[in-house]
Amino acid sequence: MRPLRIIATTADAERLRGALVLAAAQAALGGDVAIFLQLDAVALLRAPVGGPRDAAHQAAGLPSLAALIDDALELDVRLIACQSGLALHGMSVADLPGPIDIGGPIGFLQQVDNDARLLMT
Repeated sequence: MRPLRIIATTADAERLRGALVLAAAQAALGGDVAIFLQLDAVALLRAPVGGPRDAAHQAAGLPSLAALIDDALELDVRLIACQSGLALHGMSVADLPGPIDIGGPIGFLQQVDNDARLLMT
């Protein structure tokens, strides 16, 4: 299975939700996957994590944004928060839920080889 690399570029909780679902599916199938949360997307990781449509999702029997992040981490999805995004939003590692890596676009793109699939949300 080809590695999957996803870049989340905006503070849109629904786009991150979609990226997490796709990443969890890849990981559940045994595939390698990483999500890079760039600039404003990092703000979605500020504790307590929540999405504006969490109640609607939970009413439909779906997990909250926080639960999706926890599930992805348990499946060994690598989440990477952009260093610049942390600074932009006045955040530190202490503001992040669970084992989130810190990095930049160069380090992330170094993981994208010719076999990897690269998606942007």
